[in-house]
Amino acid sequence: MERYRNQVRQPKVKIEYTTEFKRNIRTLAKKYRHIHSDIQPILDRLQAGEILGDRVPKARHTIFKVRIRNSDIPKGKRSGYRLIYYLKTPENIILVAIYSKLEQGDVSNAQIRKIIQEFDNLLRS
Repeated sequence: MERYRNQVRQPKVKIEYTTEFKRNIRTLAKKYRHIHSDIQPILDRLQAGEILGDRVPKARHTIFKVRIRNSDIPKGKRSGYRLIYYLKTPENIILVAIYSKLEQGDVSNAQIRKIIQEFDNLLRS
């Protein structure tokens, strides 16, 4: 019972989306019709407060990259999506970008910084 009470008290995490992430999803959804259902379990877990994926090395921010299986292609996580998110605070996660590993190589730290900076600038204006 004590364990259940502690889980209920945990605040939900606020998830925000960069313009780049929204653009990526729109583009990928045209080709992969199940992308939303593929990423939803990851978003649910992030919102529940779990830290998923691998930390991106040498990034200025607390950036993580998560592998997600693409159910539209039967090749497993290795050929699936990569979701990049910024753990701004334990209660605030910003989804930076998502891409298909089949179509694109890794996103550089410089690109990630630029996307986050653009997001911050939009919030300030």
